Amino acid sequence: MSARSAYTERKAMFTAFLIKYAEIGIKGKNRYLFEDALVRQIKYALKKCDGEFLVHKTDGRIYVDAQSEFDFDEVVTHLKRVFGIAGICPVVHVEDEGFEKLCGTVVSYVENVYPDRRKTFKVQVRRARKNYPKDSLELARDMGEVILNACPEMKVDVHNPEILLHIEVREKIYIYSEIIPGPGGMPVGTGGKAMLLLSGGIDSPVAGYMIAKRGVKIDAVYFHAPPYTSERAKQKVVDLARIVARYTGPIYLHVINFTDIQMYIYEKCPHEELTIIMRRYMMRIAEHIARETGCLGLITGESIGQVASQTMNSLIATNEVCELPVYRPLIGFDKQEIVEVAERIDTYETSILPFEDCCTIFVAKHPVTKPNVNVIRRHEHNLDEQIEELFRRAVDTEELIIAE
Repeated sequence: MSARSAYTERKAMFTAFLIKYAEIGIKGKNRYLFEDALVRQIKYALKKCDGEFLVHKTDGRIYVDAQSEFDFDEVVTHLKRVFGIAGICPVVHVEDEGFEKLCGTVVSYVENVYPDRRKTFKVQVRRARKNYPKDSLELARDMGEVILNACPEMKVDVHNPEILLHIEVREKIYIYSEIIPGPGGMPVGTGGKAMLLLSGGIDSPVAGYMIAKRGVKIDAVYFHAPPYTSERAKQKVVDLARIVARYTGPIYLHVINFTDIQMYIYEKCPHEELTIIMRRYMMRIAEHIARETGCLGLITGESIGQVASQTMNSLIATNEVCELPVYRPLIGFDKQEIVEVAERIDTYETSILPFEDCCTIFVAKHPVTKPNVNVIRRHEHNLDEQIEELFRRAVDTEELIIAE
């Protein structure tokens, strides 16, 4: 048998997954709310997979039981995108039909999962069903003896084993030894909702991902500036929203035509302040939409000092127009750290496609890096004649795209 077919056969033996969580476990009396949210997110993720699955929780455990044939790799890929999951354990589960039947299943598991059996091991038992005839220590000891008799090349190491074989005795008996890392975090929806200012760059999709990882539901707003930005630039942002939505669930993307506001600012305000003043109006519009849609804050991909509009002074100037909190999860990251996350979540290759967004079209040759808020306010009065009308028109003509 080839290595590939042996690997496929090993995967075929798994009939369920034990889902481990970490941070949810310390939530005390409210833990069930987070568990229920995680179950909902798992069910949503598995809708995209072939096969039927039963997702259920019991005694601090969440299980995914396969009710039909399924693609192992496909299921694992989707589960690895569910925030709140710390580990995914492929499981063999059997009915309690006596100790001899369990011994045969465990030996078969070890022989199939570990064709190279020159390894150390330890058996760890959790007996949730207290009427089982053997206690945890007794079952672990006896099962270790069974494995040694069947696989004499293996050795016991109770301190630092290469294989930690788990046996959980519940209504069924669950056997597993592998833990596939999940993304961690908290289930989406347990932390409220926030509005992401999404551009076609590297930073903002990463910022949305990181805030969603803390349980926050994400909506997004994109500022489009035709004809200075193309439909391909807009499609790039839609594609980024869809990639992030693999982790967050559906994203309601509000596309704002920002051309008239940008041109008006360009005509009426000092050019060295263009970026800051445009950014302030983006924040105003984003906050307006956020309030209408029940969001509790704004999210940006800003990092201190990365560009002129992201100095401490500039951030003060843009914050000044917002009443809602502005969350900046990348604030202390350098560019390489941001790129590494973007590559991990598959947004990087899309972000670097060479389509300009509206932020890069109207960049001044010498942008102010230490804007004075009072001076900025004074220059914004140059816009008083038409800005309210342009603001309203931009909001009223938004395009809503559901990215999923």
